Amino acid sequence: MAEFNLALVVAKLIDEMRKAGTPPTGQDLNRLAAQISKGFKAKKGEVAILRLSSDENMLSFIFPVKLSVIGAIPLTATHSLAAKTIRDKRGELVNNFSTYRHATVFEAVDLSAEEKAVPIQKIMSSPMIVDDKVVGVIQVSRKARVGDPVGPDFTHAELAELTTVGGILGKFLAELPAPSSMPPRSKSKT
Repeated sequence: MAEFNLALVVAKLIDEMRKAGTPPTGQDLNRLAAQISKGFKAKKGEVAILRLSSDENMLSFIFPVKLSVIGAIPLTATHSLAAKTIRDKRGELVNNFSTYRHATVFEAVDLSAEEKAVPIQKIMSSPMIVDDKVVGVIQVSRKARVGDPVGPDFTHAELAELTTVGGILGKFLAELPAPSSMPPRSKSKT
């Protein structure tokens, strides 16, 4: 059986999206998140992709798509791992995230009827850097209710792989128009 090369799989998916000539659709992002989650033995709803606003003051979710309309994270947020990842320009893994002081507003959102809100127990967060400039953050987590099995700890090797994937994805996102710092008022479902 061939080894799963996550960076190669992500690069192929990004190439397909680039050739389409349009911003990625929800279906494109779902396929991308499914492959990323597979690479880390996680669930699709445990992948988060956030993009830096054009004024570099806010982070907005690109995936999960449902979180893109909930709100944005200011880079000044002191208890946001995503904002810290941008400010520090380095990845971090936290295998005891439930004890890490953080806002839980996004964790409390049901992503779908099948994917109910569950707290994050473990997380990796990596900046997406293009030409020494951070364009966003990619995160993979392990979610579970307190007392339920969580899965294995993330490793530094996995964080390095996430950083590689983030670099590939970041180059594509840098080609797209950056979102403004104002969150959208509403989006129609297509």
